Amino acid sequence: MLGSIGHIGIIPKDGPFEEYIISNKQLKLRVNKEIVRPLYAYLYFASSLGVDYVKSYAKGAAVPGISLGILKGLEVAVPPLPIQDRIVSLISTYDDLIENNTRRIEILEEMARRLYEEWFVHFRFPGHEEVSFKESELGEIPEGWEVKGLYDIAEVTYGHPFKAKQFNDQGEGLGAVRIRDIRDGQVKTYTTEEGKPKHIIENGDILVGMDGQFHMGKWAGGTAWLVQRVARFRPTQPMSRYLLFLTIERPIKHLEETIVGTTVAHLSAKDLKAMKVVVPDEATLKMMADALEPMYELEMRLKRKNVNLRTQRDLLLPKLVSGEIDVSNISMPNDKEVEAA
Repeated sequence: MLGSIGHIGIIPKDGPFEEYIISNKQLKLRVNKEIVRPLYAYLYFASSLGVDYVKSYAKGAAVPGISLGILKGLEVAVPPLPIQDRIVSLISTYDDLIENNTRRIEILEEMARRLYEEWFVHFRFPGHEEVSFKESELGEIPEGWEVKGLYDIAEVTYGHPFKAKQFNDQGEGLGAVRIRDIRDGQVKTYTTEEGKPKHIIENGDILVGMDGQFHMGKWAGGTAWLVQRVARFRPTQPMSRYLLFLTIERPIKHLEETIVGTTVAHLSAKDLKAMKVVVPDEATLKMMADALEPMYELEMRLKRKNVNLRTQRDLLLPKLVSGEIDVSNISMPNDKEVEAA
């Protein structure tokens, strides 16, 4: 089913609904199953080859689009069914590995949040029975703990105003992380413009979008530029990166819900400088780091695997559907190969 020009989706075989409705800006495609596997057709049109092919037939000056007549007239080279099945199986293996890693990441995130809530919300950390509490501007906190400003515990860096006219999607230059890339964990935009060394993002950095929804992410998309309206956070004291992420997550979410803009909500440097957080004593910081940092490292490895898997899959797919690569010579991907990539 084609939506925005070149965008494609597929109705799930075992989806939650029996029927779906498409709008007048979408086209529905049903294939002759005796000639084409539905999943193969989906993969063809989802590949960069298929997207470019569809876009090449788009008409309209202001808003390009394609009609049903254009879609019906498109010619597509279709390999024999066994080859289609092999291509579908190969790409599905990539997707299954990505899904499995994603589930493991979700489990790690849930474990980290539960541990954080137990220690820092309910204050049931090791030895809490022998600790007295005191009043603070953020409520009762354990003795030895402090309320500090965000800038006391983290290095906050704001993105560089790179020139949009130098952005490209052909991989020229270095990746530029924009707000929309934070959740995806991968760059789609590149620039040949040079920023300052402080604007370089590395794996493991914490990123927050500062417009609209204040998306937060733990970056694993490789070295890239930090773009304007994205902020980077790095701990400046013996605090694990995961603890810093969890510490600022609730205040950031609260700001997102309470900041009201005329059109789009904006997170400002003033908002971040005014942020107050609870910081534990050194012993608790160390115990938390010992528990969370290995989880953070594992999450980073899994995210890097997914980046590699998506990159390999997206490079391979157009070559398979075009026949440039003989699918019989391609082996199924596995975790060990991806780890080394």
